[in-house]
Amino acid sequence: MPRLIMFNQLSLDGYFVDAHGDMSWAHNPAEDAEWDAFVEQNARGGGLLVFGRITYDLMASYWPTPHAEQNQPLVAERMNALPKLVFSRSLSEASWADTRLVGDDPTAEIRRLKADGGPDMALMGSGTIVSQLASEGLIDEYQIVVLPIVLGAGRSLFEGVEHKLDLRLTGLRRFANGNVVLTYEPMA
Repeated sequence: MPRLIMFNQLSLDGYFVDAHGDMSWAHNPAEDAEWDAFVEQNARGGGLLVFGRITYDLMASYWPTPHAEQNQPLVAERMNALPKLVFSRSLSEASWADTRLVGDDPTAEIRRLKADGGPDMALMGSGTIVSQLASEGLIDEYQIVVLPIVLGAGRSLFEGVEHKLDLRLTGLRRFANGNVVLTYEPMA
């Protein structure tokens, strides 16, 4: 059965977007070769990329550009080549290569994809989708990158989750740029 892995970046005070909905702060400017290698290694993985509309718009406006290809060629190649699924009730079409648009219930679609087999899925950004899928127990692994920045205000990644999620830490990795990757799995 394919796994759904959530990958998100959070500020030290726990926000995935700032008070204005911006995520540009999530790109740590500190140079770190080990961090760059980690990002490239994650990009080498296969699977299906899963987004909500806002994250999809952000990703689709950057990764297919010459700027992305110049700055992160391997990551850009993978982001553009991998199949993508975007949940949106407002988009009428998805123009980024190999993207399928789903306007229905995300939980039903993820359950269907898990039952059908196929590749693992990576859910990136998309706080509203994260909350819906986490509430239904459909996320198999949470990879959270904590960045050394305090935003003061913003939106919680788990906003809308109405019950406690018991998780266990399965991995921890520190980087010289101050980023820390925490990996959790749901308690059985």
